[in-house]
Amino acid sequence: MNIGDVATASGLPAKTIRYYEDVGLIAPRRGANGYRRFDQTDLHRLAFLGRARSLGFSIEECRELMALYGDKHRASSDVKQIARGHLARIDAKLDELRQMRAALADLVEACAGDDRPDCPILADLADTTTATARAGG
Repeated sequence: MNIGDVATASGLPAKTIRYYEDVGLIAPRRGANGYRRFDQTDLHRLAFLGRARSLGFSIEECRELMALYGDKHRASSDVKQIARGHLARIDAKLDELRQMRAALADLVEACAGDDRPDCPILADLADTTTATARAGG
């Protein structure tokens, strides 16, 4: 298969496939003409990567997961450890988003949204002491 065929079959853009090759996640063969040639194993790897990336795994985590997938003597605990770490980061991000949403909802509620110029949203955004506190300093 050429890159267009494997892109269609895997559901990944050709640009993403080239990137995965650049970072060493896949290594398609090259024809005499220099064009990439993909086989079913490459397609399977790309589908694996696409699914892992859709779950938010980083490139390095994908590299680790693919290595574990190819290791018939792996321990499932190694896979679970990677997934558990990723889940913890997702949970932390969700907490951060909830806090962000609550703060923004408070600002929206505080804003009259009328013809007057005072706006608590802009005042908060311009408040450098609030920004410093949010940044942890």
